[in-house]
Order: sequence, then C-alpha cells, then structure tokens
Amino acid sequence: MSETEKAAFEERTHTAGAFDIRNVIGGLLAVYGVILTVTGLFTESTPGVADPDDYNSNLIAGIVLLVVGVGFVVWARVRPVVVPVQEDDTAGG
Repeated sequence: MSETEKAAFEERTHTAGAFDIRNVIGGLLAVYGVILTVTGLFTESTPGVADPDDYNSNLIAGIVLLVVGVGFVVWARVRPVVVPVQEDDTAGG
C-alpha cells in the first residue's frame, strides 16, 4: 500500500473513542472495584459468617475488578476499533 493510499484510508476512518464498549465495561468494573476495595479496607468481616480462611473477600474482589477494568481500558487504547466513515451519496447532488 503506497503512502497516498494510506493517507486516503486514514482520512476515511476514525476510532470509536469513548463509545467503544470496552471503555464502558472497563470504567464500570473499575468503579465497582474501587467501591469494593474501599469497603474491604475500612470494614471488618461480617461477624457470625463462617469464613474458614479468614480473608477479606471484598478487598480481593475489589482488587481483581480494578485490574480487569484497567485491563479493558488499556486494551481499548492499544487496539482501538477503526470505524470507516460512510460517504453520503445523496448530498451534493
């Protein structure tokens, strides 16, 4: 592909940006991860609930959600979805 063909292709395309579903999913997972991480850091385990290993499940789940959410956003930034621009045949005559 020549340089002029590449330039012409790049003029007719753009990325999905904020409307990429991976950004939405990653953002929601990160928000829930922050909520669970803060809950896990500042609350004790529920008394009366049998927890055999005595670990903080909110903290672990929050950290995992944060990592996965950030992974989705990084994935969307590294490999963006290229959307071709459709030319309107009815405009101009």
